[in-house]
Amino acid sequence: MRKTLLAIVIIFPVLAYSQIGIKAGINFANVTKASDINASSQTGFLVGVYLAPPSKGLISSRTELVYSRQGYSYESNTNTGNVNLDYILLPQLMGINITKFVQIQLGFQIAFLVNAKVDSNTTSSMNNPYGKVMDYYNKFDYGFAGGVEVHPVMGLIVGARYNISFGNLYKDPSSYPPGTPPNFIPTVDVKNNVLQLYAGWTFGKQKSKKK
Repeated sequence: MRKTLLAIVIIFPVLAYSQIGIKAGINFANVTKASDINASSQTGFLVGVYLAPPSKGLISSRTELVYSRQGYSYESNTNTGNVNLDYILLPQLMGINITKFVQIQLGFQIAFLVNAKVDSNTTSSMNNPYGKVMDYYNKFDYGFAGGVEVHPVMGLIVGARYNISFGNLYKDPSSYPPGTPPNFIPTVDVKNNVLQLYAGWTFGKQKSKKK
């Protein structure tokens, strides 16, 4: 009980004076090193919330919780299709405030894969030729996030961010289900990379930033 009360005493002032916001936008997603399946970018979406503790100086911080639809399109000799991957992203960012209107953001993020789906026009007569698609993927990912955000007026935010994963998208081939791997999986290790364009709104007292 004492620990719970202590946590409330510590956390409540931070939440009370922090800025809370919502954001939504569009993803332009792809994977690296996937020329053997002619991988190309695919459009997805993102929605999220964020918490920004109070800061009046040059440096600030941002914690986010984001639902992100990403993946890639592919083309082989037998079929084409789209790989759709749904992630929960947890970015932890440092903000560098350049005037009160512009902020550069750099940081680290972890990600959890919650769903994977392949839309394919495969010539196979089977309803589901690939079995359980999630069996091929690593459920945990991590990487770098960096971008720029503009605060044009009041609580409005407009930003662009690039996410580069360091973890492999697919599991080691030795752990795949029995049979021939699906042809949407490249023969080399691949990693997610995503360009995000978004807009949102910040609630709470606006910080005084350097001019």
